[in-house]
This record gives sequence, structure tokens and C-alpha cells, in this order.
Amino acid sequence: MNYYDTDLTQLHDDLVNKKISATELTKSTFENIKSTDDKIEAFLTLNEETALKQAAEADEKGISADQLVAGIPLGVKDNIVTKGLRTTAASKILDNFNPIYDATVIEKLKAQGLITAGKLNLDEFAMGGSTENSAYQTTHNAWDLTRVPGGSSGGSAASVAAGQVLAALGTDTGGSIRLPASYNGVVGMKPTYGRVSRWGIIAFGSSLDQVGWLTQSVKDNALLTSIISGHDDHDLTSSTEAVPNFASQLNDDTSVKGLRIAVPKEYLGEGVDEGVKDAIQKALNHYESLGAIVDEVSLPNTQYGVAAYYIISSSEASSNLQRFDGIRYGVRAQDVENLEDVYVKSRSEGFGDEVKRRIMLGTFSLSAGFYDAYFKKASQIRTLIRQDFEKVFEDHDLVMGPAGPTVAYKIGSNITDPKAMYMNDVLTVPVNMAGLPGMSIPAGFSDNMPVGLQIIGKPFDEQTMYNAAYAFEQTTDFHKQTPNLGGQN
Repeated sequence: MNYYDTDLTQLHDDLVNKKISATELTKSTFENIKSTDDKIEAFLTLNEETALKQAAEADEKGISADQLVAGIPLGVKDNIVTKGLRTTAASKILDNFNPIYDATVIEKLKAQGLITAGKLNLDEFAMGGSTENSAYQTTHNAWDLTRVPGGSSGGSAASVAAGQVLAALGTDTGGSIRLPASYNGVVGMKPTYGRVSRWGIIAFGSSLDQVGWLTQSVKDNALLTSIISGHDDHDLTSSTEAVPNFASQLNDDTSVKGLRIAVPKEYLGEGVDEGVKDAIQKALNHYESLGAIVDEVSLPNTQYGVAAYYIISSSEASSNLQRFDGIRYGVRAQDVENLEDVYVKSRSEGFGDEVKRRIMLGTFSLSAGFYDAYFKKASQIRTLIRQDFEKVFEDHDLVMGPAGPTVAYKIGSNITDPKAMYMNDVLTVPVNMAGLPGMSIPAGFSDNMPVGLQIIGKPFDEQTMYNAAYAFEQTTDFHKQTPNLGGQN
């Protein structure tokens, strides 16, 4: 199965009309994975035996026309719990964790006939931007195996880019879908905070986390986002907003005429590579040729976004990760003498350096005497960032700019410099801080590597974003260019 030459709709029709069986598709998918994953290292756990059993059952029952993902193997980021399928969040402390329930997004997909191909690598507990912080392996970029795939959803993005699966679930706390989408030349969507239930997602920053898709095409992304969206009684932060059929409203380039696009000068300023600027400027020029109106604006509090984000997210992480104590589930340290030993040694042995760093930063920021100076101040900056966007959206439909300041960098080049790593998120974290929807689409190349155009929308206005992304995709060919697993194509 060549996933570059098909899409979700075509595969579904072929399965319904029995031009291909779910068993054939599933076997072919695992052949794809096994033939490339020794180079990519995207998967932490394969679900082959169960997947083939599910495929056989689907073939026997027949694929229903109203079950869009039935019989199609898809990838799942390994911080999304899956009943009976090992879920580690790429951490040693969860090495033996076998969940007894499914996350809500998995339940919704299973109702549509989902076959889970396996669990995909990430930065431990989603803390990182390169997938080098995984406790198990470093995932490689399919365009150049010496480069990172981005993170934390690096395994999800690399698997889709390498043609292993048609689509994969990811999570985005500060850019963890959009940045790897940009680095790998695929489509990645972070919906509005609350659009998709977080129940069953191993929490990092609860006020920032959001589930979304990485796909080959805009239409596939729109179709899949509609499936997982909607209110969930298990998640009190999930929204009751009506969920559109995003794909049904996609039009050709006429949907862009008159669209008002804001381009923050901060997003194309100092620190953004010239090659990235050039690709993004050409993309913006293309939108103008389609009839859109492009204006330069300012989001002045962007400069404080990274500092505020890392205080807030680390504070929430320090609280969320208290539950991993070696007592209730997960790995427990051996050679302990008392209860305190169990806590200290289990966490010391189970957590990696980056996770420990953020727990310490978060605990410090919440501690007596420092709360007002750090966490409270960061929360105030968060409000200012949201107000910046609100002001721009009074006169504009979308905000656009690069997803990342650079293309994918070499493995190992930034891992020892946390500040350099954190600054790669400078263009993505404001979206999470404001709770807005954001996506990245393939928009060009620099240094023979993909560049992603970031599209930011108003709350719960993913439809306008999808319309604009689809118009760009249908009038360019960046999404048709595929990697050659280590050599630029």
C-alpha cells in the first residue's frame, strides 16, 4: 500500500466496495512499517496481532458506508491511553503500564471501526520539541535521517511522512503537533482548546493540552477531526459547541477571495531563518494571488510567550506528575527500605532529565514566596497574549506565519542547550496560551527540508482555517512531494 497515492475517502470506498480487504490493507501497513521503521524508529509498540484479528472481523462483517475509518490502520501517540495496549508516554516509569480503558478519542474512533496500528514515539510525557527526550529511542526525520522530526509528536509526524500510516493522532501543548508537521512536510491541526476531549490523555499541562491529527492532506485532517470532536462528560473542559462536518464545506480557491489575513511582524523577525522567511512570504503572496488581503500586524506580547509558557506548563506538569509515585501503577524501584525510598527512587529512576528539569521549575514557580513573582506573572502575560489575538481578530479572519523559526535541525545539535530547544517553540506557544486553533501545512522548502505555514484561527473557527489550507493545497504541489527516507526528493 502506497499511502502517498491515496486518501481516506478513496480507501474507505475501496473497502466498502471490496476492491481491497481490511486484512490486505492491514498486512500491507505492517509491511510498510517493518520495511522503514529500522531507519525512522517511529513506533514504540506494534499492535499487529490484534490489528489483524480486528481486520478479519471487519471483513467478515463488511465495511459500513457510515464508518469512515473502519478497516484502516492508524497510528496513536503513546501518551493516549489504549485499553489492553501498552502505553508508556515514552517514560521508563510507565514501562509496564497496560491501561484498562480507552481515551475518549479512541472510543470515538473505535465506534467508527478504528484499527490501531501501534503506539508512536514522543518526547517523554510530551516534554520536548525533538523526540530526543524519549526514554526508548530517537525518531528520525524521513526527509533526512540525520535530523530530528520535531516533537513532542515526532513519532506521529515521521510515521505519516514516511508513508507508514495514512494518519496518526498527536497532542499539542505548545506546538507539539504543528512543529513536527512543519519539519516533516505534513498537515497538523491543533483544534481549539475544549474542541476535543482530553480524557485518557496522560496530562502534561492541563490548561494547554489538546489532541489533534497529523495527516497527508487537509481533507483527511478535516474528516478525522470531525470524528474526535465534541463534548465529553468525562472532561469538564470539553466544549458543547456544535461540531461541523469540516470536510463537507471545503471548496476550491474561491473560498479565499476577500479573506483577511494578518501577518504578525514578530513572526518574521529576528531569529527566523531567511530561507523560512522566503518560503512563507511566497506562500502569503500566493494567497494574495487567490484574492486574499494580507496585512502586517503586531502581537507585541509574543516576546514574553516562551518564558510565560514554560512557567505555566511546568507548574501544571509538576502537579500532574505527582501521581507517578511507584505505588498505584507503573514501575516501582527495587532495593528500597521505606515508603519515602519508594517515592524518591521510583521517580529518580523513572523520570528522564528533561522531565525532572520541568518538575523542579514548576515546583519552584508554585512555591511560597515565588508564586506571585513567577506563576501569577506568567498568568497575567497569558491574558495579554490572548488580548493581542482578540484585537487582531477584530479586523482579520486568520493569522499566518511560519510554524517554526527554522527547518528541522540535526539530531544532537540542541539537546544539551535547553534554552535553544525552548526557543524553537516561540511561534507556536502563543496559540496554546490563548486557547486558539492552529495548524501547519506544507508551504515550501529551505535547505531541502520542508517549511510549514502556520494558520491560526478564531476560537472554534477551524472551518475557516481548513478552507484556507485546502485552497492553498489545491493550487500548489508542496503536499505531493515526498521524502526518500534520508535523501531529499
